[in-house]
Amino acid sequence: MGPPVTIVTGATPVTAVTTAPAVATPAPPAALAALENGDPAVPHDHAVAMFHHQADSCAALGSPLSAALLRRAAEDLAADGPCAAAIAGHEDAPGPDAIALRLLGAAHALVLSGLAPDLAAHYPSAGGHFDPADPDAPWPAFREAVAAHLPFVREWLTRPPQTNEVGRANLLLTGLAWAQRRLAATPGTPFPVRLRELGSSAGLNLLADRFRCTAPGFSYGPPDSPVVLADAWQGEPPAWLRDAPLQRVADRRGCDPTPIDPRSADGSLALRSYLWADQLPRVQRLNGALALAAETAAPVEATGAAAFLRDVETAEGALTVVWHSVMRQYVPAEEWRRTEDELARLAAASDPSAPFLHLAFEPRRVGAGHRFLLTARLGTDPEVTLAEARPHGLPAWTLEQGDPALLAP
Repeated sequence: MGPPVTIVTGATPVTAVTTAPAVATPAPPAALAALENGDPAVPHDHAVAMFHHQADSCAALGSPLSAALLRRAAEDLAADGPCAAAIAGHEDAPGPDAIALRLLGAAHALVLSGLAPDLAAHYPSAGGHFDPADPDAPWPAFREAVAAHLPFVREWLTRPPQTNEVGRANLLLTGLAWAQRRLAATPGTPFPVRLRELGSSAGLNLLADRFRCTAPGFSYGPPDSPVVLADAWQGEPPAWLRDAPLQRVADRRGCDPTPIDPRSADGSLALRSYLWADQLPRVQRLNGALALAAETAAPVEATGAAAFLRDVETAEGALTVVWHSVMRQYVPAEEWRRTEDELARLAAASDPSAPFLHLAFEPRRVGAGHRFLLTARLGTDPEVTLAEARPHGLPAWTLEQGDPALLAP
């Protein structure tokens, strides 16, 4: 699949989160001493470049608040301000470590925990107001919050971002409907689904059968769902999705090296904090999914993908599905090789009465860039590219014949 690409949406594994850490990671004495004395600290050129790159990505993905804060934070790094003290020890962290997103998440956690009321006044997620025409208005409160809660912020920076993007369930449901149409001996009677997810985070997308997708002239899913994936499709949705019966997930479970418990206060805070505060539809989708998680068990084992799949078998009379989204790049090469061996074993075991489906929504290199593609492989059939979508899963669109993405390895 080529070398990993840095994804800016916050999808890496995360450890358990505490809202008020008892022991914070201390800043290196030299860095804080330099800050206090007004002397140059360690060079921040790399970190400044990473923050500007992340700011550009946030702007491109529709978060002007995050973009504005990170641009000012980059200036603060160069000036050895509070943000420099916050990231001390992480100055040379590689792009996939997403230090800029960790800092944003720490500040958002302060807001959601009630510890930064002045900053909350600028955060729509907390009932505040942000005006893109005055993008620097939140900066003084952000800088003050980082300085006032430095131990909290530094402890938070040890935790990689993770948002468990609910919008990506749009692609999972699309792939399930496609496979059920391929398998249907009798229209309208789909196989019950045994859903297994790799890199599940909090397991929210294991609840996809309880989400509703909508677009102009189209809807799919339970009408009373608290999770509505609005504007799910750009243009016409796939023909097989329009009249697809609802999916019935009979058994759901996932794995993650460090899963989040969505039913806990700490887990809920972690998930909410890493959403961008000016993207209210994402906030609303997450809140709905957390409400469903409180009602429906979706176990997530604390283990790697290959070890998890070793215990997975196909089952008579059910469609066994392995699904993952925007996680492949974070899996070490040897681990992924073992994972592919397990996927090949399951594919070889697939038959018409006990089928196996591998669904993936991952960035693939196409030409000079990367595109987020939904691919499906039913049993040992060739892999098929079904759709493309924005990184958060919404909207999705079908590909025109001849699109080079259809030939992506």
